Amino acid sequence: MVQARWNDVVIAESDDTVVVEGNHYFPRDSVWSKYLMPSDATSHCPWKGDASYHSLIVEGEINEDAAWYYPSPKSAAAEIEGRIAFWKGVEVG
Repeated sequence: MVQARWNDVVIAESDDTVVVEGNHYFPRDSVWSKYLMPSDATSHCPWKGDASYHSLIVEGEINEDAAWYYPSPKSAAAEIEGRIAFWKGVEVG
């Protein structure tokens, strides 16, 4: 079972992650929605497409844009559609 933790709280947990470029992409339904906040941030990857972000809020602390996902990934990255990955101090393992 792979977990994503921030501030000593499990924010995602799954035995069905997809690893791309060293990042675990969790199925959307394995991420606790109560820890996700909408973000206006976006980025672009030449082979995956356009990414959108969520900030995390755990016990009153905010980690800006610490979760990302590809709403409509390019065909080369189709396996990560509907999945969320983490960074910015989120421990995954």
